[in-house]
Amino acid sequence: MPKNMSKADRIIRIILGIIALALAVFVTTGGWSVLLYIVAAVFIVTSLVGTCLLYIPFKINTNK
Repeated sequence: MPKNMSKADRIIRIILGIIALALAVFVTTGGWSVLLYIVAAVFIVTSLVGTCLLYIPFKINTNK
């Protein structure tokens, strides 16, 4: 898959992923923590891979 995320987009997603992970571990309980774990995983994995699957159908490319 082609990379469609810029460096700034990837950094922002990593920061948001770390924040979501910290909230899941230290603040929330129950269903909210599971949701935050999933959000954190998606943000971190997409930023490491450099491709956002939701960008593809909308033809968004921040990697210019």
